[in-house]
Amino acid sequence: MEPRPAVQRAFDPPESRYGRGHRGLDLKATDGQSVHAVDAGTVTHSGMVAGRGTVTVRHAGGLESTYEPLEDRVATGSVVSSGAVIGVVGEGGHCAEGPCLHLGARVGEDYLDPRLLLGHVRIVLLPLLD
Repeated sequence: MEPRPAVQRAFDPPESRYGRGHRGLDLKATDGQSVHAVDAGTVTHSGMVAGRGTVTVRHAGGLESTYEPLEDRVATGSVVSSGAVIGVVGEGGHCAEGPCLHLGARVGEDYLDPRLLLGHVRIVLLPLLD
C-alpha cells in the first residue's frame, strides 16, 4: 500500500496457541485502496473467512502472508510477484477508526510480527555485558 500506512493496531503475540492476542497488524487504509503482495509467492487461499474476503500467499521458506478484508481478489493458485496487486481493501474490517487492512504472517503454526515484512522494525544490536 502506498504511501506507507500508519499502524492502527500492533502485533500482540498470544502466550499460547489459542491464547488471546492480535496475530497480525492493522494498517490504516481507504476503501478500494490497492493491496500488494509483500513478496513473490503462490496464492493458497482466496475466499471468505468469517464474512471477510481474505487472501493467503505462500512465499519461499514456508512463510505465509494473509490479507483481509479484500475485494476483487486474485484467484487461488495464482502466482504473484513481489508488489503485485492481490486485491483492494473491502468492507467488513474490524477497525473502529475506519477502514484498515489486517496483515498476518506466519511460518507453520508460528505467527510472526508482520512489520518484519514491511521494514517497520528497526533492529538494534547491543553490546554483550560481562
